[in-house]
Amino acid sequence: MPEADDAPVIVSSVPGSFARSVLAERHPALIQQVRDAFPWPPEQRRALDALLASCTEGAIEPLGPDAHDRDQWDAWGGEYVGRSWFDVPFLWSESYFYRRLLGATGYFAPGPWQGIDPFAPFKRAELLGSLVDDELAALDVLARRPAGERAAACLQGSLWGNRADLGFAVGTPDGARTAARSGDSHAGSDSGSVSGSSGDPAAEDPPPLVADDSDTLWSLLPVGRSPGAVRSVHVIADNAGRELIPDLVLIDHLLTTERADEVVLHMKPYPYYVSDATTADLVDCARRLAQASGSAGEAGKRLWAAMGDGRLAVRAHAFYCAPFPYSEMPADLRHEFAGAALTIVKGDLNYRRLVGDRLWAPTTSFAGRTAYFPGPVAALRTLKSDVIVGLDPRTVARLEDAGASGHAGDGANQAWRTSGTHALVQVRT
Repeated sequence: MPEADDAPVIVSSVPGSFARSVLAERHPALIQQVRDAFPWPPEQRRALDALLASCTEGAIEPLGPDAHDRDQWDAWGGEYVGRSWFDVPFLWSESYFYRRLLGATGYFAPGPWQGIDPFAPFKRAELLGSLVDDELAALDVLARRPAGERAAACLQGSLWGNRADLGFAVGTPDGARTAARSGDSHAGSDSGSVSGSSGDPAAEDPPPLVADDSDTLWSLLPVGRSPGAVRSVHVIADNAGRELIPDLVLIDHLLTTERADEVVLHMKPYPYYVSDATTADLVDCARRLAQASGSAGEAGKRLWAAMGDGRLAVRAHAFYCAPFPYSEMPADLRHEFAGAALTIVKGDLNYRRLVGDRLWAPTTSFAGRTAYFPGPVAALRTLKSDVIVGLDPRTVARLEDAGASGHAGDGANQAWRTSGTHALVQVRT
């Protein structure tokens, strides 16, 4: 696949592709789940049914004339109206689908359903589940570990999110590092490694990292206060619930070890992509931590206090629900990130927006794809879509040899890219 900026934009029209499965299977199922999750009145039920028909059998339609952001979306993609959902850029069609879904439930319109998060029941069920109890209890064990292990465990917990609990990170001295590191770490490296078929038990649980710049990340955030300017770390959040809680644990670690003087946490301004975290989700997770016993409760209370005194600030910029890559971020966001010691970009969707939602060759330089970003940037991501850059050729070969679907070397629709069983830590200084 191409490495230049003319790499193909991902669309959903390719039979058998991951993008097609999202539009053809995941979106219709989600509409039904949302329809069943609330006792919607007839107007909302009709609107949800109409959206289902549109996205499966029809064409893209504009927002209604009374929509508060009709002009905005016309400017963002008016040329796509009348076309199939499957024939336009995947990132745009996904974003517009979630905007239309919120419109169908009355989220933006004046009335009794305004502001009701249609995904709240799913988020709430996860947050209140027993698995969260187990993960919070693991923090008591983590507190007794040496400082280096605590740091590695916090980073790995945030990386794997809802794919693995903090208890795993506690159980491995190197925080689930890859079984074999690919040589020396250096600033802006695109190196990575992955377990092959050697049977190394260290590579079995959790699934391996395909790139690991953890050392570079920590080198940007040394322990202890630095003289001079305030050291600010920005975190662009991904999912709520079991992913946001370990993100908050990592943030608490950064603040308590003085690796950061302040943290700015960027949330979605409204519900998006089912589980993406809003400010309301942040408050729910912080409260869940603060009400826990032991080390989790202590961390929660520290975070609650940090939000109150400004050391943990919250942003919810409208751009986070826009259908564009981060290379097109507005000037005010660029200014914020330019002043950060590090910006940590969480999750798969944010990764797609960070490097561009295109079919890059997996060996394309991560540093090159993120050169536009105004300051040091780190990606923590579990692989759940086709987009991937910054891999060593040996890593790609070993992934394909390990049983990827499709034809080895075609660079698309291979199981390791989308199954959530691999992850990465990539840093550009």
